[in-house]
Amino acid sequence: MIKIRYNENVYKIYTNDFQMEVTIMAKQVAFVTGAGQGIGEAIATRLHDDGFRVAVVDLNIDNAEKVAKKLSPDGSEAIGIKADVSDRDSVFAAVDKAVDTFGDFNVIVNNAGLGPTTPIDTITPDQFKLVYGVNVGGVLWGAQAAHQAFKKLGHGGKIINATSQAGVVGNPNLALYSGTKFAVRGITQVLARDLAEEGITANAYAPGIVKTPMMFDIAHQVGKNAGKDDEWGMQTFAKDIALKRLSEPEDVAAAVSFLAGKDSNYVTGQTLIVDGGMQFQ
Repeated sequence: MIKIRYNENVYKIYTNDFQMEVTIMAKQVAFVTGAGQGIGEAIATRLHDDGFRVAVVDLNIDNAEKVAKKLSPDGSEAIGIKADVSDRDSVFAAVDKAVDTFGDFNVIVNNAGLGPTTPIDTITPDQFKLVYGVNVGGVLWGAQAAHQAFKKLGHGGKIINATSQAGVVGNPNLALYSGTKFAVRGITQVLARDLAEEGITANAYAPGIVKTPMMFDIAHQVGKNAGKDDEWGMQTFAKDIALKRLSEPEDVAAAVSFLAGKDSNYVTGQTLIVDGGMQFQ
């Protein structure tokens, strides 16, 4: 006669002759902001393919739910969540919803960002507050919310932040964007030092010129400001790519997959540049 008992992911199997315990590990949970399109959508898709259950987080809930439905039609492996990453309470509520839905929380990818073209004399206080609120505030609030979740759940985790090649070397006409992305690299290094003893790693990824709506908007504005066309604007950034092609969102997602997985467990405080050979450290 065989009896099976289950408690907290441990199956105990009994027969007349022996007893055996089998631990069934639940899928880990990843939380990706700005995941309704572009790089964020590619990251959510890749992490789902890697075996994560995914919280697809975006300010545009329709986009978030569309991506989540594509990944998991029945909602068991992916859900869409609305959050304004510049609002601390909104981020904490979104993380709580992910934990309540999936019962765990292991990886946060603070991907959401804004990249307006801002010649130095055109920057306004409202622009400053908006871009720094999303690009820097979103990383800080995401890290805080993830840290709280890790502590409540009693385990470590991974914090992964979006910087940029423009956060490695300043790019023309991008004073606000580049400034925020340099800040993200510094915050990531501090998180790595502060949280290491709790089993938490913090790393960043720095995309190059990626085929996304945001990048095409930047190229358009740069070209317009110079009296040139969109192609000229794009080549301002892309002309020095060693691999001689623009990045696909999936190129970036592959790097984030490494940072989210166990193969990066001994990596922390680092910025992984994914730009096809534009910037070198």
